[in-house]
Amino acid sequence: MNLEKKIATRQSYGEELAKLGEKNEEVVVLDADLSSATKTNIFAKQFPKRFKNVGIAEQNLMGIAAGLAAYGKIPYASTFAVFAAGRAYDQIRNSICYPKLNVKICATHAGVTVGEDGATHQMLEDLSMMRTLPNMAVFSPSDDIQTKWLIEEIAKIQGPTYVRLARLATPVIYEENQKFEIGKAIMHGEGTDATIFATGVTVAESLKAQEELEKENIHVRVVDMFSIKPIDKEMIIKCAKETKKIITVEDHSIVGGLGSSVCEVLAEEYPTKVERMGIKDKFGKSGEAEQLLKYFKIDSRAIAEKVKQL
Repeated sequence: MNLEKKIATRQSYGEELAKLGEKNEEVVVLDADLSSATKTNIFAKQFPKRFKNVGIAEQNLMGIAAGLAAYGKIPYASTFAVFAAGRAYDQIRNSICYPKLNVKICATHAGVTVGEDGATHQMLEDLSMMRTLPNMAVFSPSDDIQTKWLIEEIAKIQGPTYVRLARLATPVIYEENQKFEIGKAIMHGEGTDATIFATGVTVAESLKAQEELEKENIHVRVVDMFSIKPIDKEMIIKCAKETKKIITVEDHSIVGGLGSSVCEVLAEEYPTKVERMGIKDKFGKSGEAEQLLKYFKIDSRAIAEKVKQL
């Protein structure tokens, strides 16, 4: 992990989207008046005729995306996660998921790491909302390399897709030659004291915790669960069998997110006690992103302390 090099996954999204536009003429991009923040403006500058700013009308954003998909285009629809998953939920459910249209919803500024925008803009329920929808695939990439791979990969998948992206710049975890696969998690280390399942911005925090714990002779493995749906059941069961403790950590509510997803698998396949770290059924707060990670106890120090407590 390159702690010195930090890139926000929303930036990675914008850069890769422009590259994808060069390769695939069927790719079109829509935004709801936030293109400078979601970074779709990079695509817009290169392909102005294939970009549409629909204005502050997120429900219309999804409706237009559905129409374009029905005519064979591959629309990438972007806005903040709170507006994408929240304000436009009805359109996503009935106009995109029900007819199984090929719309790629790439929602930025998710979680408490939106920071100073505060509770109204800190979307903590989107993974829960999106993964319950039939036909919807859900992803939460952890770094620049993984995000760029994912943005190109989902263009090859037929059907609705939700990608959760962050505002906060986070360390680059992977090398350029790292292999990824939809529905398959990435395991870092083979420690048997505990498994830390993490997603999005908390993967880097978990890897930092792993390094600190090694100094105290506590050996954990960190599993990057970037694919929330489909989820890697085999990896979850394997880790439950091989390690003493199971922890999940996410910049999301513990209700319905990664923690719930892992618990659902284990309840059916290999009953195991799980410690869920995340936002505990609360709204967010205004503050700097790093401060909020500490406040809600999902930073590297809190993760390490939780492992030691267990």
